[in-house]
Amino acid sequence: MAPVLDSPGNSHEQLPKRAEVVYAVLFLVFWMVVGTLGYAFLENWSLLDGLYMAFITLTTIGYTEVHDLSHTGRIFTIVFGLVGIGAAGVVSYRSARLLIAGTVIRKRRRMYKIRHMNDHYIICGYGRVGRDLTNALLRAKKTLVVLDKDESITEHLNENGIYAVAGDAAHDSALLAAGIENAKGLITLLPDDAQNVYVTLVAREKNPELFILARASNAVNRQRILQAGASQVISPVQVGAERMAQVILRPHVDQFMSQVLQAEDLGLGMEQVVVQAGSKLAGKTLRQVDFRQSWETIVIAIIKKSDQKMHFYPKPDDLIEQEDILIVLGSIGMIERLANEGCKPQGQLSRKKG
Repeated sequence: MAPVLDSPGNSHEQLPKRAEVVYAVLFLVFWMVVGTLGYAFLENWSLLDGLYMAFITLTTIGYTEVHDLSHTGRIFTIVFGLVGIGAAGVVSYRSARLLIAGTVIRKRRRMYKIRHMNDHYIICGYGRVGRDLTNALLRAKKTLVVLDKDESITEHLNENGIYAVAGDAAHDSALLAAGIENAKGLITLLPDDAQNVYVTLVAREKNPELFILARASNAVNRQRILQAGASQVISPVQVGAERMAQVILRPHVDQFMSQVLQAEDLGLGMEQVVVQAGSKLAGKTLRQVDFRQSWETIVIAIIKKSDQKMHFYPKPDDLIEQEDILIVLGSIGMIERLANEGCKPQGQLSRKKG
């Protein structure tokens, strides 16, 4: 039966201690000294000859004896070899067990941390898109867990400080291990649209409030994944084609958007902020707040709570209400200060620090 982990460092299984290995090694060194002195005293050899004889006996190399042994010397060799080889075996066993136990403990601590995460993102599938998305979220300082079938991939990620779980994203156990119940969002990037449909169904069942972003290869499957419960579906091929068309038709607009969303040296950011209950901005018009003068930001659009629609180019007399979502562009520092006024950045749009 597998040991039960109560906390990151507490297991019912008794694991080997580092001190046990140290004691065994010290005894082995001590026994080598005994062998060296024993041969030197019993056979009247030099210390170097005694050390050499002790070494080839313990290591079982089996070279020719330095000198012919006396009857007493042969008995001493038998005793010395039995005890020494046994001690060497104990050292090897305990060292290997300690190494394995250390790996097991680190894995259990990692899984414990993942199970107790909140508001993190789960990326299902670590292909080319998954790798780039992971890097983008890490640059934005988001907490994430990668879920992939390939254990070599997840081991590599864990070794590099990125939380990863090996498993099939379509299985409940794998999603639960990745902390689906407390996650903020899930991105399924599996190559098969049918798999993305199933992952979406399972994820929506486990967490009804979860934001689910899925990958689709065509418009027909896009609709099916939306019906399965995805919040949004993106086709990388379609997005790539639209981006190339944008570069050709509106190169300066594309340059502007690229700099706003990707450049790290401008000190600008685009973010969506939610007007929370008790915010000082709630109940005021855009003219009264004067975002440009007071906050060095521009309100590009507002998603009203009443209709959940995107209202572009809001008018100065438009009223800001609780739970409205403001799409703002401006100084990153000022956007972050909006949190003090009861406007919480959601962080699902790009935000870069210069």
